[in-house]
Amino acid sequence: MKSKSRLTTAVICFGVLVLVLHVPLTSFVDRIWFSETITCDYSNVYDLCAINGPALLEPITTTFFSMDPTNLIMTPPSSFIKTRPYPRKTDKTAMSRVKELTLSSTLPDVWCGVTHDSPAVVFSTGGYTGNFFHEFMDGFIPLYITFNSIFLNHHQDDIILVITDYKDWWSRKYEELLAHFSRHPIINMDNENLTHCFPSVIVGLISHGPMIINPKLLPHPKTLLDFQAILQNAYSQDPDEIPSSQRPRLVLVNRNAKVGRMIMNLEEVIKTANDVGFDVTIFEPARNTSLVESFKLIHASHAMLGVHGAALTNFLFLRPGSVLMQVVPIGTQWLSDSYFRNPARVLGLEYLEYKIKAEESSLAERYGANDTVLTNPKAFTRGNWKHMHLYLKTQNVKFDKVKLKRYLKNAYRKAKIFMDKES
Repeated sequence: MKSKSRLTTAVICFGVLVLVLHVPLTSFVDRIWFSETITCDYSNVYDLCAINGPALLEPITTTFFSMDPTNLIMTPPSSFIKTRPYPRKTDKTAMSRVKELTLSSTLPDVWCGVTHDSPAVVFSTGGYTGNFFHEFMDGFIPLYITFNSIFLNHHQDDIILVITDYKDWWSRKYEELLAHFSRHPIINMDNENLTHCFPSVIVGLISHGPMIINPKLLPHPKTLLDFQAILQNAYSQDPDEIPSSQRPRLVLVNRNAKVGRMIMNLEEVIKTANDVGFDVTIFEPARNTSLVESFKLIHASHAMLGVHGAALTNFLFLRPGSVLMQVVPIGTQWLSDSYFRNPARVLGLEYLEYKIKAEESSLAERYGANDTVLTNPKAFTRGNWKHMHLYLKTQNVKFDKVKLKRYLKNAYRKAKIFMDKES
């Protein structure tokens, strides 16, 4: 009889979870571990857990307790789970930098120090935070997806962000963007002594894949264009003031030798771009680069050119119809497609691709143009990410001048059409 009673109660609680979160029942069936008060979905590249009722954060032990009074009767003292709130759970390197949190259905032996009226979303800024690309792919895009998957009955900024592996520079850098996700002060778990109570808690972020927002997986369809609109609201000082120009403006994203994939004949590239008709601006972003200034520069441009890498993530600031020209070094085709080509098309950009040939890669000097390293990267890496270091960290590029000019003329034609249309 007791087991039947526990099962009935669990089913009722599970039904309440589905109603509260507004997530289709079929998305949980056969994929979810649940006790009476805590649910976790382990079926994706992320783990997503929830306490669907009053919850208390005890920051010293990094534990979230369910405050459901029925726990006194129904839940054994050992009912708890551990999770790391970062959406790359199969990536051992990333997850080693993410603090483990505990969710417990045992009633805590402490009281609420601060009581909040808004629900909390808990995530980590560990992992690959520090890389501009991953700050969006593993951070802000999943955060946007999570908000639009779960909190349908809340005002968009009425959610409290609770962050572990907190970084002061990160919160300063993204101050304007964070304000669009929450009007509440961020709770830094790593520097907090008081207990906090919430009406409910979500631990983890939902990811649809690399730089993807899949409208079919959301209750109300959204795409990367909707996320881009938030960026414009956050960083545009005066969206109607884009200066006029006689020539299309090209932002040339430059990398330095320390990070690899550097343009070795940069001055020649600048001259060629000027010769075909562009006004060229060199853009070398750093961690402390103002995103307001980055947005102002890139949003006002008609084209962007850069070697595959994190700094190309600034393509999110380009206007639909402008040109993104990605330079694809040897061995990086699949990364280039997933991370920039596919999302660029969703954003309505004119996407162009410049594929580096063996003789344009610095690897040819080291291995010879006919070596497997250059002729068959898949055979060389054999699916081992460690072997990608060769292509990502030690490879630089030197453009063939004739080939580059042909590509830049095509980019100029498209950028000029866009410029004339906008003006």
